[in-house]
Amino acid sequence: MRVRALAKINLGLDVLRKREDGYHEVRMVMQTIQMYDVINIYKTSRPGINLRTNLPYIPTDERNLVYKAARLLMDEFRIRWGLRIDLQKFIPVSAGLAGGSSDAAATLVALNQMFRLRLSKKALMKRGLAIGADVPYCVMRGTALAEGIGEKLTMLPPAPDCYVLVGKPALNVSTKQAYESLHLSEIRRHPDIYGLVRAIEKHSLAAMLPHMENVFEPGITRENPIIGQIKALMLENGARHAMMSGSGPTVFGVFDAWMTAQKAADVLRESQMARTVFVTRFFNNGQKI
Repeated sequence: MRVRALAKINLGLDVLRKREDGYHEVRMVMQTIQMYDVINIYKTSRPGINLRTNLPYIPTDERNLVYKAARLLMDEFRIRWGLRIDLQKFIPVSAGLAGGSSDAAATLVALNQMFRLRLSKKALMKRGLAIGADVPYCVMRGTALAEGIGEKLTMLPPAPDCYVLVGKPALNVSTKQAYESLHLSEIRRHPDIYGLVRAIEKHSLAAMLPHMENVFEPGITRENPIIGQIKALMLENGARHAMMSGSGPTVFGVFDAWMTAQKAADVLRESQMARTVFVTRFFNNGQKI
């Protein structure tokens, strides 16, 4: 079975407080984009999970979320077959695009079909939470409001279609590092996530833009000025809006026209500020890619 694991961006991201259990309470709007990893899964008569990837620095044991997702379902349903899984990574790693979480979600969906487990999407999402906070959303896909630690999901109407330029510089930012650079007591203004939701419900890109903010962006940009430089380049080359996704360091710009986005991508490549440059669109459930 071959499945595609789609990346996500955050159209808006706010951190409300740190809970007593150490987790942070968030409020954010997630959006799937048509940028993806490819996972090929084969049943084998030899027991166990044999995971291979195209990137030598990615672990292929229980540290990998694909492995964890496969092991979770195989143990629960006592699946006696073995698995050979080939993971082709195209989504940048540690980039704020939920590549690992999406890989895990796609694996859950694929094995549910392959072994006819008859689990509903809601049941898969519940199991995904045991793997990571973003996995339930990656099972759901589309445009969604995420609250709690990211597990309380509300499906939203599809966001207005547009073109998205993704630019990731040659650095990684861990989620842990992002939270360490965030000082909640010093934040004077939080993103208006509910205002963003209302704009999406009106299906108005113009109304969305003023509310598209990421509370992590100021602190991460101070430590990594290249993020601000990529953002400025996108705005100078026709983006209606540009911002950092998730915990960074990936920046994305929103464009009205494909050609404008492609020209901006060419400029970004020539600048050598970004290692990954990719033009894509939003993905909403029901679309084909």
